[in-house]
Amino acid sequence: MGPSRAAHLLLKAGVLLLAAATHLGAATLDDAQRLFYTALFAEAAAAAHELTEADPGSLAAWEVRTSALHFQLRRLVGNGKDKKGAFATCADCPKVLQTFLDDVNQGRAVARARLEKNPKDDEARFFLGKMDLSYLWMQLATLDRKTGWKEYWEAKRLLEDILEREPMHVRARVARAWMEYIVGTSVPWGTRWVMGGGNKGRGLKMVREAAKTKAEYYTQVEAQFALQEMLTRENKRDEAVEVAKELLAQFPANKDLAKFVETGGRPERAG
Repeated sequence: MGPSRAAHLLLKAGVLLLAAATHLGAATLDDAQRLFYTALFAEAAAAAHELTEADPGSLAAWEVRTSALHFQLRRLVGNGKDKKGAFATCADCPKVLQTFLDDVNQGRAVARARLEKNPKDDEARFFLGKMDLSYLWMQLATLDRKTGWKEYWEAKRLLEDILEREPMHVRARVARAWMEYIVGTSVPWGTRWVMGGGNKGRGLKMVREAAKTKAEYYTQVEAQFALQEMLTRENKRDEAVEVAKELLAQFPANKDLAKFVETGGRPERAG
């Protein structure tokens, strides 16, 4: 057996063990996060669903749940230029999209209820902004639909307010960087100007800085994944591969990372 074949089998075994381990007992937030960063998005969404069922007030669980559903949809739609056409021919996409919309609305309702009681609740403010970002990202970039402006303005206000008072809030910095990048790459210049922002260069700079900032484990991981994806989109393959190698050491069962490193970050050919 050649080394690449052996590595593939080990990777497959790791994925199966990770997914199976989650179902040996009640899922934890760590389980859902690890599944998400292993690129097992359906499994991560299922684990997070267990958490929101057990504790509907867990904003962290709602955020993982909606992020996993978004990335599941993103994988189904693919990386082609005709996102609308890809969605139209995807049998599973409408169901995943509707589940995402239902859950992101539920999660944001939980955050808003907390903010009604305490408008200065920064955790609720962050997670509301983060779920707004997931909605905006899904509409503008994943589905190529020019909508989500209400969510954009709300997220912009929430995240900028947090960063004004706490400049080293790494997760808010990463989320704000994604807003800059997504709007800067998915919205025409005139609309970006009216929206008061959207600059992919600024977004990449922000996420570079965030990835270098010491933070809690999954906060650091989120910043690294954001950096790796933005570098890839900017065709900075060598840098992106180096970041991917660091992430693969932490998530060895992530097949997407393994393939990315193996191919040197080269994009897949259209089928």
